[in-house]
Amino acid sequence: MAGRFRQIQKKIESIRSITKITRAMELVAASRIVKAQNRLTQARPYARGIQEAIRELAGVSEVATEFPLLKPREEIRTIGIVVITSDRGLAGSYNSNVIRHGVNLMREARAAGQGTKLYVVGKKGLSFFRFSNYEIANSWQGISDTPQFENAEELGGILVKDFVEGVVDEVKIAFTDFVSAGRQVPTLNTILPIRKEDVTPEPGKITPLYEFEPEAGIILALLLPRYVNTVIFAALLESATSEHAARRRAMKAATENGEELAKVYTRVANRERQAEITNEIMEVVGGAEALREKEKAKV
Repeated sequence: MAGRFRQIQKKIESIRSITKITRAMELVAASRIVKAQNRLTQARPYARGIQEAIRELAGVSEVATEFPLLKPREEIRTIGIVVITSDRGLAGSYNSNVIRHGVNLMREARAAGQGTKLYVVGKKGLSFFRFSNYEIANSWQGISDTPQFENAEELGGILVKDFVEGVVDEVKIAFTDFVSAGRQVPTLNTILPIRKEDVTPEPGKITPLYEFEPEAGIILALLLPRYVNTVIFAALLESATSEHAARRRAMKAATENGEELAKVYTRVANRERQAEITNEIMEVVGGAEALREKEKAKV
């Protein structure tokens, strides 16, 4: 009886220790969400600016050339798939949801007789695809927490090179879109070829008349790869913010569950202790009764 009470006490102590850790992780994740949201907000004006600049260039009458990054392939033989996951776990279903999107896309491509080329960001995604024996073309680790634009440039440079050289005919990216602190949505977007509706002028909009030096076509050829990098950087920032939000929510749930479990075990421990005390009292009363019976027998 006493041994069981001590076991329960040890469980309660362990649960409370883990709860302290999960509460601390929740607070850390909450602070990082704010920083990640600020970076996301600061990056949006640049993305809008470069998109507007490309629209102005694409609206110039002299720019009539079909750029490789804007031209869709007649036949899609190979699809490049970018999957953005995290480097750390304890984020609920954050990684499994975006990995599921990537796996489903690969299955659909193979069912259609198309090849796939996989690019993975994050240790969790890399571990999953390696364990599942998927062939990985390129991978990046250690950038999911606080991605930098240089990371997007490196990834974008490889994707643009593979697309222009015909290694892949289309590139899709699976990431987690940050909607709010309580809602993050796994998303699948096409980044190559660049959709013309994203970079062509809005119909009926009157735009200023510019003079370009060098020619508008040369500037546009330089800006299109940078636009791809910007789209990738936005996806990395969205994923980083979503990761922190998912981790905060998961750690909050773990803390609440730990506190509830500690209460349950405390009630069980109290019952065990009460039963132990009752048993000791009964032993004392039984011993006293036996002594009285013994004294009566002597008399």
